[in-house]
Amino acid sequence: MKLLDLYIIKKYISTFTVMLVLFIPISVLVDLSQKIDKFKENELSATEILSHYYDFVWVFGYQLFPIFLFLSVIWFTSKLASNTEVIAVLSSGISFYRYLRPFLISASIIAVLAFGASMFWVPNASESYNSFKYEYINKGRKVMLTENIYKQIGDDDFIYISNYNASRQVGYNFTWEHFEDNQLVYKIKAQNIRWVEKDSIHRLSQFFQRTIVDDKEVIRKEARLDTLLALDLNAMAPVTYKAHTLNFFELNEYIEQERENGSPLINSHLLVRHKRWSLPISAFILTLIAVAVASFKKRGGMGINLAMGIILAFLYIFFDKIFEVMVEKSNFTPWLAAWIPNALFAVLSVYLLRHAKR
Repeated sequence: MKLLDLYIIKKYISTFTVMLVLFIPISVLVDLSQKIDKFKENELSATEILSHYYDFVWVFGYQLFPIFLFLSVIWFTSKLASNTEVIAVLSSGISFYRYLRPFLISASIIAVLAFGASMFWVPNASESYNSFKYEYINKGRKVMLTENIYKQIGDDDFIYISNYNASRQVGYNFTWEHFEDNQLVYKIKAQNIRWVEKDSIHRLSQFFQRTIVDDKEVIRKEARLDTLLALDLNAMAPVTYKAHTLNFFELNEYIEQERENGSPLINSHLLVRHKRWSLPISAFILTLIAVAVASFKKRGGMGINLAMGIILAFLYIFFDKIFEVMVEKSNFTPWLAAWIPNALFAVLSVYLLRHAKR
């Protein structure tokens, strides 16, 4: 059985690798055909384009590796079945669950590689990939949270801006509240706040400050006030894809900071962290489903198995994207959104394995 284990493991890894080598260049060519006009318009050099597609390979490959893995397992397992190799193995007295062992070992290797990629390599590629995309391809597309921004800076200070213009570094309807012992000490309001780069100051228009001193209110008004505040306006409007560009340790620190600051994007950041764990685990679940579907001959041959595989693989991606949108557009729990697709397909894998065993 050890020889058969090694045979299946080699087939698993080599078929998965071939699937990546075949489909990723096709994806690059399709993407290039759609963006070639943008590259010409921005007069990008060949080096910049190649660098972008190096990052594209990492980001795209990681996002769709469950589909590639699923189809590759179905492909080579169907070939084993069509050559009656599976029947020969099981007829020799090997149990179906023992037959699954080399598949699970192979899935473990892929899962470990996917986990390392998701935690360290893909975030680096994602940062430059997204920067390039929003600078040259999707110019003007919204990449910052710029409306109804609430932030807690420090333990006792709270900031609100109704709208922020990143290009002009101007925030509108600015409010700063400072508390001590849960009591409001002062409140600052301004029609807008602007960062003046050449003078390195903050400029507040229609400045209004209400301060409480010994239970008395002190009011201060200015048509314009130039001052320096411990405030970075660009940091007030976080980039929406920031979490995707951070490695394992940076992401944990960033989430804690955003949680303390009361960021409205906290659920999206938590979803990114949960998916970095759930996606590698999907390698095991999809492998079990693929083996159960493709291990035995069917009328229609390998084509039926591949058709079923494509349908199931895209159903997995569909559910994954649906729950991702639910987190971004509502208050759906991030860990549920990340793990429900795996849970649904795990139940399906149990059913298919029992049916295949019979």
